[in-house]
Amino acid sequence: MRKDASSLKIPRHVAFIMDGNGRWAKRRGLPRSAGHKRACERLGDVFEACKELGIRCASLYAFSTENWNRPQEEIELLMGYLVDFCKKEFPRLREEGVRLLHSGRRDRLSPEVLEALDEAVESSKDNDSLLVNVCLDYGGREEIAEAARRFAHEVRGGQDPDSLDETSFRKYLYHPELPDVDLLIRTSGEERISNFLLFELAYAEFYFTPTCWPDFGRKELELALKEYSRRDRRFGRIEG
Repeated sequence: MRKDASSLKIPRHVAFIMDGNGRWAKRRGLPRSAGHKRACERLGDVFEACKELGIRCASLYAFSTENWNRPQEEIELLMGYLVDFCKKEFPRLREEGVRLLHSGRRDRLSPEVLEALDEAVESSKDNDSLLVNVCLDYGGREEIAEAARRFAHEVRGGQDPDSLDETSFRKYLYHPELPDVDLLIRTSGEERISNFLLFELAYAEFYFTPTCWPDFGRKELELALKEYSRRDRRFGRIEG
């Protein structure tokens, strides 16, 4: 960790809404695909910065359940960039101790995407330097609904419905081992959470930056952490 970052309060789990790829490309007279390509190229740098700064978990909003409404050509490009990242870029990160998880639906992803994701997840399952949760075909409401369906199946099997509380509900989420999000970062100036990690964001701090994701790097991450370090997280308590 650099000396100027040593005084930062470091969150365990940072979630990223990676917004602004199209705007980044438009400002440069480039096609939207160039923005998405550049966005994927930024991932390795952001992961490296997370590791060096001591962040343990990073969740990325890669593709939402609503993103299927985009043009088919753009969807195919996005999925292709993801496959390329898993096959070409992730092996280096895996060797550096990064572990990959996938949160989201699987039934609408192509066999090629599933194969690339599953290979990255399986090959990195024993790593522990940084846990990266890729939220692909993900929606916060969908995750909660799926968790409710899983619990309902257990109730039909004899589980006491009164046994459910917010702590036990967590085990029905996609990855109950993930800690709650401490800090949410959204790029490009938008200030909403867009159906992302609704259960896990209950006590997160929010940080919004006008910087588009293709320009987001360590400097921007440190600015977010500086702001996070100034926040007083009381979790319902009053100041002493």
